Amino acid sequence: MTGLIKRSKLGGFMKVAGFSLLALSVSGCSSVRESLDDRPNEGPCPVAASLFDAARKVEIKGNEVFENVGFTGEIVGVQSFCRYVGENPITMEMEIDFAFGRGPAAEGVTHDYNYFVTVTRRGRAVIEKQVLPLKVTFPAGADRVSVTEKIENIVIPRANATVSGSNFEVFVGFDLTDEELAFNRAGKRFRVNAGQK
Repeated sequence: MTGLIKRSKLGGFMKVAGFSLLALSVSGCSSVRESLDDRPNEGPCPVAASLFDAARKVEIKGNEVFENVGFTGEIVGVQSFCRYVGENPITMEMEIDFAFGRGPAAEGVTHDYNYFVTVTRRGRAVIEKQVLPLKVTFPAGADRVSVTEKIENIVIPRANATVSGSNFEVFVGFDLTDEELAFNRAGKRFRVNAGQK
């Protein structure tokens, strides 16, 4: 099954050094929140969360020392909203809050990150997974940037009206290399002054 996940045409919110910027464009679709149907949902929304092992990305060039850290990223929050009534499919939208960093070994001011959005049958199988690109540009002198991505129109089919959102999960995370995944699973983190006198 393909085409369940669509990124918003509105773009993302970017926060740099206390200023907020909003990239705007015209969107022909209304959001789930703007639905005119005021009937209650048939049941709860699917769980939406970041996967612990994939919630951080740390680029390391060489030995695992702070001086070799390139670009970093972390998923700091996931919010979702859903709507379904009668036998209609579940329509969902999500906002994913990211924090990005530029370490001492980072080259340039722009970096391409990839993250995934996966819809699963709870505890069973993946229904759909999409990897989405996210280009981040760090303003002059900035080593940290926050970005909010909006995913609209995640459509999850239901077999009938008795199937609720609790039967599904939507997970997000960074698309990681084997080394980055092992780093996360080992619980490693960089603290600039840790262990120094």
